[in-house]
Amino acid sequence: MKSQADMKKAVTEKESRLWNAMHRYDPDAKAMIAVSGEGSWFKDADGKDYLDGVSGLWCLNVGYGRQEIVDAAAEQMKKLSYFPLTMNHEPAIQLAGKISELLGEEYQTFFSNSGSEANETAFKIARQYHMQTGNPGKYKFISRYRAYHGSTMGAMSATAQANRRFKYDPSAPGFLHVAPPYSYRSLFSGSPEEKDLRAADELEEMIQWEGEETVAAVIMESFISGGGVIIPSMKYIQRVADICQKYNVLLIMDEVVAGFGRTGKMFGFKHAAGVQPDIITMAKGLTSGYLPLAATAVKAEIYEAFKAEGKDSHLRHVSTYGGHPAACAVALKNIEIIENENIVGRVNELGNSKLIELHDLMNHDNVGEVRQVGFLLGLEMVEDKVTKEPLSETKMGEIVGQCKQKGLIIGKNGDTVPGGNNILIIAPPLTSTEEDLDFIIDTVSTVIHSM
Repeated sequence: MKSQADMKKAVTEKESRLWNAMHRYDPDAKAMIAVSGEGSWFKDADGKDYLDGVSGLWCLNVGYGRQEIVDAAAEQMKKLSYFPLTMNHEPAIQLAGKISELLGEEYQTFFSNSGSEANETAFKIARQYHMQTGNPGKYKFISRYRAYHGSTMGAMSATAQANRRFKYDPSAPGFLHVAPPYSYRSLFSGSPEEKDLRAADELEEMIQWEGEETVAAVIMESFISGGGVIIPSMKYIQRVADICQKYNVLLIMDEVVAGFGRTGKMFGFKHAAGVQPDIITMAKGLTSGYLPLAATAVKAEIYEAFKAEGKDSHLRHVSTYGGHPAACAVALKNIEIIENENIVGRVNELGNSKLIELHDLMNHDNVGEVRQVGFLLGLEMVEDKVTKEPLSETKMGEIVGQCKQKGLIIGKNGDTVPGGNNILIIAPPLTSTEEDLDFIIDTVSTVIHSM
């Protein structure tokens, strides 16, 4: 068996051929090489342990090293290694039924491989639905500035983060953007809730200005995640849902990050009483990252429109690997773990009893606001609390780097909007122990207080 040193040498000799995501070119940079993981921790090729404070890319909800998930994938691969969903296989049928049960209403589910693809699927469904229900002019989509909905061309067009679109525009036509419910930096006046509701009014005004007969759907995250952990009042979400219903505009809820327990509910939209989105997209926590899988869940009454007669009335969309038997088996086992271990309940409890301690950092001169729901937390860092000038990217990098030196990986909203990449992001695995959370709290507090 090769030693860690031998493995590191072998990987290092080849790593120049690997194109890392989201990395600026630096010939002297040495990217970390992970070799193993257990719980909320992983080990690099040098043998150093790190607590993964951002769950990989917001996805490792049940943590590293869950043998029962590995076994579920292996058993399914032995039984049926692959089968396309132009027909059926048992794990996909079971998972679609489970998703409908979790959503609390009858939904029909189309499987793909990533959040980007799930949203692309939703856009196609929305446009075709309106075409087949007598509203052929409804083709536009409205999303919010700072929101992220994916990196494929349609999903990137919905993504209102300028830095993610530089040098890739022009984007797909028909995508519009409005102000987010971002009370800390809102141009509106009043209480945080009043500012959020004014943002909802702006969305309604856009529908009116554009013409309701042209708007197909609104797409939004229940809680804007990568754009800065922006947490709206629940009345805002309810107001947007009401607006969509008023103008026959579909509500697409992007639950890619918030889904499967991250916020202390199984899905983020469930924090807003009475809201039942028309289309719900999910990925990441669906399998806790163990295998790629995404889903686009559509209300049963919307699905009915695709039963119309005609050679092109069905959804002419396909995904080769979407709904892979092993990935569906992994998702079913992952959901079983979430339910059996009451992970949603413990996230709600520990979010309110442990992670909430990071709100004490509001007393620091460089912390403008702390925003949190469940195991999703953002610290907006500023140079000055009065002017709210964003902390420089250099200082932000130093904070992240110092946490890494101490064995903690945290995130920041890099490459989002010009001049606004100043939010530290903490989103640990939902199975993190109290000791893990104490380590996060102590490390982040120590680093910020050392500024």
